[in-house]
This record gives sequence, structure tokens and C-alpha cells, in this order.
Amino acid sequence: MVKAIVGANWGDEGKGKITDMLAERSDVVIRFQGGANAGHTIINNYGRFALHTLPSGVFYPHVTNVIGNGVALDIAKLVGELAQVEAQGVPEPRLIVSDRAQLLMPYHILQDTYEEARLGGRAFGSTKSGIAPFYSDKYAKTGIQVCDLFHEGRLRERLTAAVEVKNVLFEHLYHQPGLSVDELMGQLLELRERIRPYVGDTVSFVHRALAQGRTVLLEGQLGSMKDPDLGIFPMTTSSHTLAGYGCVGASVPPTAIEDVICVTKAYSSCVGSSTEPFVSEVTGEAGDELRRRGGDKGEFGATTGRPRRVGWFDAVATKYGCMVQGATQVALTCLDVLGYLDEIPVCTGYEIDGQITRAFPTTPGLLRARPVFETLPGWRCDVRGCTDYDALPANARAYVDFLEAQIGAPITMVSTGPKREEMTCRNPKI
Repeated sequence: MVKAIVGANWGDEGKGKITDMLAERSDVVIRFQGGANAGHTIINNYGRFALHTLPSGVFYPHVTNVIGNGVALDIAKLVGELAQVEAQGVPEPRLIVSDRAQLLMPYHILQDTYEEARLGGRAFGSTKSGIAPFYSDKYAKTGIQVCDLFHEGRLRERLTAAVEVKNVLFEHLYHQPGLSVDELMGQLLELRERIRPYVGDTVSFVHRALAQGRTVLLEGQLGSMKDPDLGIFPMTTSSHTLAGYGCVGASVPPTAIEDVICVTKAYSSCVGSSTEPFVSEVTGEAGDELRRRGGDKGEFGATTGRPRRVGWFDAVATKYGCMVQGATQVALTCLDVLGYLDEIPVCTGYEIDGQITRAFPTTPGLLRARPVFETLPGWRCDVRGCTDYDALPANARAYVDFLEAQIGAPITMVSTGPKREEMTCRNPKI
């Protein structure tokens, strides 16, 4: 069977912990989209990790980890991450990299950086990881696949064609130096040898695994709001963040996905441009306090280190996010963070042009939206580390019940801390 773990919101929901927990019970874990522009924070017996490309099953020797064809593969970052994980005592993981995955090239990172600088105040808040240029090239059919690395004539031909276009862009739009095909070719051939042991036919492997009845876990990056079709376009990422894309990015048949676990925080957080719509945002001293208490080390991006914007739970966005993901169950993280509050606001509607709606709007409406809050009583105590849901304070359980009713999907797991064992279950389906 196939399970998918995806974000209901803007990313940063705490998916790494949930993925780590479910990976132990899986045979195959697949990253199916995105690149090294976001990270999953995992805390386990080996230490604290921020995984950016490696699937979260790398900590379990029985798991085969797959980097699917939908991933933007930065080979240098992947190899560096493997070395870092092993340096912290993790045994060498079982890893297969799709021969159909495409390469995130140095010129993608340069183009991303140059474009953000050119846009100035209109910039998208990119991580400058090259993601948008990568996917632009992929769909323009000028990208380079992993398999091309092992056919040098084809590789040079495709690289030459790509550089010809990039040099026009770099020199005449960005007024930056051009690229050398020979230099890039040398870099690619060196990287080829570093990745050679891991490259394989992941399409056939995944379909064999399914035929053998193995449990496959799809690991998504970011969340529903960052999907370029169904999110807050254009302030999105450039790959599809929905569980449905796992059918393409991991080569899994649509009929195989039986369970979609959507992850959401007990409050809201988001890394991105200050111009990005974030309706339930809380600022000032209240926002600073929530940011400081959030996560395991405060609310700062696992990849960028940037302070995350924070807000109260947004039921409108989360209901929509769970709907478009097709959530069969929801994991609620960071409940312990809210234990300091006397009262907890929840955004249950948006006011747009004098009308209140509970439907998530397109971006023009979202930019005009103002939050409509309902306030619930807090529980004023520390619940971190609680593993028995029934032992939580009555007001904490009432808060979870309220959120579940608002989003219309069953909350089956409630996290009470960053460590994987700090988890409670409500009628779990896992």
C-alpha cells in the first residue's frame, strides 16, 4: 500500500517528525518533488538533523530510500548531506536515485539569485536554490536528466544548448559573466562518479515493490498553499506540493494511494516574502513570543534560517489545504507551544469587501482578506512530552476538537513536542 505525508499549509508544519515515525513502519520512502530549498527537521537517537534532499527513511537500515523523478536534484548537496548524516553515526542508507530525475545545475542557482536581485522590492522571497529556473527548464525540455550523465556525447550536446540560452540571459538581462560549457562539463563528470553507486531505475523498482505488497511512503515538501496551481500563486514554489503529484514524481499509480496524512500546526507559520498573503498573522510582541516558543528551537527556516512569520490557526486555509490534498487523516503538531496562553484565537473566516466567507479565495481576494477570529480558553500548563491523549488538559482536548470540526478531517495524531516519542493518538489509523 502507499501512504503520503504532505503539508496542509505553507510548509514548516512539522512533517519531518511524522515522516520519521511512519518511515520506521515502511519498506520504501520516496521524495517525489521539490529540491533542497526546504528541510525536514528530525530529532532521533542519532541527534538532530535537517534533511533537505534525502528521504526521511535514511535512519532505518530496512528502508529503501528513493529520490524520485520529480525531484530537482542538486548532486553536490545530496552527496554532502549523505556525508553529514554518516558523520553523525547513521549507517550508510539504502538509496536509489532515479535515472529520470533532472539535474539542478549551477546556472539555475545563479539565475535564481540574479532574478531576485533584478526584481528588488517585487521579489518572491526565493531561497535562491535554483528551483524556479530548474522547473522552467524542465518543462521547456531543456533540462538534463541523470541518465544523460552516462552518455557524454548527449550530455555535451544538451549542455551546450542550455548554456547558449543562459548566456544570452545572463549577459544581456542580468549583465553578468557568461558560462563555460567545458567547465560545467568537467563538474558534471566529477559529480557523476560521486552519484554513480546510487543511480537506478526507480520506476521499475517502485512497481515491483507494490506488486510484492511492500509499504511505500511518499514524502512531500512544503504544503498546499505553495502549490503553483492550487496555492497562493504566484507566491508559491515551482513544483506540485500535493499528494496527487506523487503519482507522477514517484511513479506510483493513482489507484495505489490509500492514505493521505496531512500535517498542520496548532498555530500557523510561514517562510516567505512579507508581501505574501498570510491572513491570520500575529505581529508585534505577541508574534515575537509565539515565534520564540515555536518549534524545537524557535520558528526559523530549516534551510534558510530566516525567521518565520507566525499566526493563529487558520481554519479556512487548513480546511482548503486538507481538501485539495485529499486528507484521510490529519496530524496536529506543536500543541505544546500554546501552553503559555490564557486565550487562543482561531481564524474561522475571512472578511473580504464586507462579506464573511469560509471558502479559501484566489490570490486577489486573499490579499484583501481580514481574519475573523473565535477565541478559545487556553490550558495554561506545559504538556510537552505527554503521550496519552486523554491525559491532556480538558481545554487542550477541546481545542483539538474545535479545530477538527472546523477543518472537516479527522485529527488522529497530536504532537506534544519535537521528539518523535512526544506524540499522542486519537483513534489512530496508522
